[in-house]
Amino acid sequence: MDGWKALQSSIGSINFAQAGSKLSKGFNHSVQATRERLGQVAPEDITELPQEYKDLEARVDALRSAHLAVLKITRVYDNETYDYPNQIQESISELSTSIGYNITSFAAQNLKGTNLPTPAAPAAPENQHKTLPHALTRASATAHATIANTVGGEQDKLGKALGLYAQGLDKVASARVEQDVTIQDGFLHPWQTTLNTSINVAMKARQAVKLSRLELDAAKQSLKNANPAKQEQARLEVENAEDDLVQKTEVAITLMKTVLENPEPLKNLNELAKAQLIYFSSAAEALSAVQGEIEELSVAAEGEYRKSRDH
Repeated sequence: MDGWKALQSSIGSINFAQAGSKLSKGFNHSVQATRERLGQVAPEDITELPQEYKDLEARVDALRSAHLAVLKITRVYDNETYDYPNQIQESISELSTSIGYNITSFAAQNLKGTNLPTPAAPAAPENQHKTLPHALTRASATAHATIANTVGGEQDKLGKALGLYAQGLDKVASARVEQDVTIQDGFLHPWQTTLNTSINVAMKARQAVKLSRLELDAAKQSLKNANPAKQEQARLEVENAEDDLVQKTEVAITLMKTVLENPEPLKNLNELAKAQLIYFSSAAEALSAVQGEIEELSVAAEGEYRKSRDH
């Protein structure tokens, strides 16, 4: 019984006139949009929006497209494996290792004090960066160690060169991680924020203008078709719709101008370029520091080879 009273109370609080008006407006602009799409409305019966508004629309569309185009590519910086082709295979291998580690750790903790043999607590698997510079560093270091561990390997020129290359690439790898973090904080996140906030708000304001314009044109059609008894009411609806369109258009113009004048995207792009410049400069410096020595080893090895062939 109490539930029924609550239901009656909630129904009684509904403003059916207001709800009906909203439904009617929604239906009217939907019908108007459909008629326009089907070419059933003459061009002169479609309210023309101000040229300033249309120009701003085009510029905001271009700005949004620019944001999306750049974001489509640069979002790779959110995932450090973007240049690491073996990532999937190694991830599967690491997952297996991680599962084995968790099982052994669980057993080591929970079999204490029982009659069952307790396995030794394993060392946690090492978390490795999955970038191309890191992979090259590890591969070169492993190759250097492999050669160095053979008889006379410590004097092997290729082994030495691989060790030098690994040292240089290690610095490149560190710079690469720093670059990605800087790009995420200084470019990606604010760039995405601009797209999701100010540009999105402007797009919603434009949608409100579109609906208001459709409602106005629907009201004008109703006025044309209204019988004398409903002419005055229809005329009032047209006037209200005109006022609403003017207000929403002014709001949209203000918001679109604000978006277009916002210096943040340019600042973000500068941060992207700066982060890349620092990375490439650091990479060039690190490789330059070892490339000279590698070249000396290369020249010496070639000289020894030619000398041996001459005899």
